[in-house]
Order: sequence, then C-alpha cells, then structure tokens
Amino acid sequence: MKPTRSLLLSLCLAALSMTSASGLAIAQTYPDRPVRIVVPFAAGGGSDVVGRAIAQKLSDKLGQSFVVENRTGAGGSLGASQVARATPDGYTLLLGSSSEIAQYPNVAANVPYDSVRDFVPIALIATVPLVLTVTDSLPVKTTQEVIAHAKQNPGKLNYGSAGPGSTTHLAVALFNAMTATQMTHVPYRGSAPVVTDLIAGNLHLAISTMSAVLPHAGGGKIRLLAVSTAKRASALPNVPTIQESGVPGYATGLWTGLLAPTGTPPAIVARLSAAVAEALAAPEMKGILAGQGAEQTAGTPAQFAEEIRRELAVWKDVAQKTGIRID
Repeated sequence: MKPTRSLLLSLCLAALSMTSASGLAIAQTYPDRPVRIVVPFAAGGGSDVVGRAIAQKLSDKLGQSFVVENRTGAGGSLGASQVARATPDGYTLLLGSSSEIAQYPNVAANVPYDSVRDFVPIALIATVPLVLTVTDSLPVKTTQEVIAHAKQNPGKLNYGSAGPGSTTHLAVALFNAMTATQMTHVPYRGSAPVVTDLIAGNLHLAISTMSAVLPHAGGGKIRLLAVSTAKRASALPNVPTIQESGVPGYATGLWTGLLAPTGTPPAIVARLSAAVAEALAAPEMKGILAGQGAEQTAGTPAQFAEEIRRELAVWKDVAQKTGIRID
C-alpha cells in the first residue's frame, strides 16, 4: 500500500519533533567537557585579550572550562583552518576576526577554507581600533609628517604587522595606497611582538591593535599618532583619526567574534550566543573591553553572518582597487 499524504506529513512532523527534542537535549547537557577556543594570533594581542576575557566568562556561565589555544601564522588562517576542519560538536570554536575571515581570503591565494561555507557565526563581540604608532626615534609627530617622511625616503621606513594578509598589514597597505607612499613590510606572528620591536627601536612604525599599544602609551618609547576607525576611540579621545589627519575616507578596524565549524548543532550555537550576550552585558566584561580599547558590539548569529558578508564584499573591492595580493 502507498502511504497517504497525511501519513507522510505525520511522519515528517514526528521526525522534526524528534530532531528538535534531540537538539534541546544536546543544548541542556552542553558542555560536558572542556571547550577549546582557538585564537589565531599570538598571546597579548587584541584578539587574544578579547578571547581570554570571553573564555573566562563562558567558563563561569556554562560550568566548564573554555581554554584558549593560540594557533598563529598566515594572517590568522592557520588557526581558522584548524577550526574549519574540526568536529562540529561545539567543543572547538574560533575567536575569529576580520583579518582571517573577511580580509585574508580576498588577498591570498589558496586559502583552505570558505568564510561563509565553513563557519557558523555565533556572536560578534567587539571591535578593536588600530593605532598609527611610531617608534620614539622616528622624527615625526603627526600623520602628515609620517606621510612626508615616507615620501622623502621611499621604501626606507619599515612597518610591522601581525602577518601577511592580517588586518594590521592591510591597514598599512591601504594607508600607502591612499597616500602614495612606499614602506617595507616586516611580518610578525601577532601584534604584541610588533610593539616590542617598536619600543626597542627595531621598527619605524605600525598600524597596530589598540590593545597592544595602549599599555605602553605613556612610556616614552612609542608615540600614538592617530586611530584607524571613522570615529575617535573612546579609550583615546584626544587622539585624532587618520581620516581627520588628512587621509579622507580612511577607516578600518579589527572586529572579533565567536564562530564554530559548519554543522555544529543549532541548539549549541543558540546556547553559546545567549551566553556571550549575557557575558557582554556584565559590567566587568565591559570594563575589560574598555581597558583594552575595544568598542563592544553585540547581535544575533544572523546579524553576525550579515556583517561577515558585508566585510567580505568591502575588502574584495579594496583588494581589486589597490592590487594588494599575497602569494
């Protein structure tokens, strides 16, 4: 006998009900063992600081350890690749950023993941402004003086970044393109070692993460000249933007957010998203982010997914217009 349409509908509804119940059961028991959060940059940088702060809050709220693992290299793509290949069970997450999710795929060849296909967005956490920073021995005190010095000495100024294709690399590449200057790129494995060499005088400048340079702002070894975002940063209200300083239209930053491998159960994604929202609402979390110069953001997984698609389109356009390419 052929099954009737009503019988097929009943079977489908039963299957959906069982799937929903199974997902709810998974969410109620998750996590039942430690969760790994991969941060694809070195310890001490902007992503790492945010990652460790959110990991601690998630540990407190969900009753299991959320452990940060730094997996550096290739503009953050090594860590992202590791998570993309992980079992989609909610126990390996990525503290992703605009660097390896939106920028690197637009400027590098053979990126081993697709930012939209291979990840499930969980929650956007914060945006960290970048800061045009120079070593104290460089005889410049404003953005315009940097531009003038670079034009007088083409290729002789060196700048550090968190790696080829990273946000801090592309920030300077964009700056060079918009100011018709030429500088020499020195890649590192994260923002923290860049600032160490700026302090030591081994680098001339960087457009580095605020969280990496802010603790050294008053030490006399480096000078913070301008912030990268369209608006002034709340942590440095007296420091002008690069745009204000004579580079019209210049605006970029480093956002961070939590992602999981595609296939992670929606119930787990929802549980994590709710836990991150609660964590961001806590006064102490707001204080931690503010102390690192991070501008807090929030939203649903769907809103985060839309932001990723928007940023991919923006940096595709920038890459095409500037010719930036990493092989």
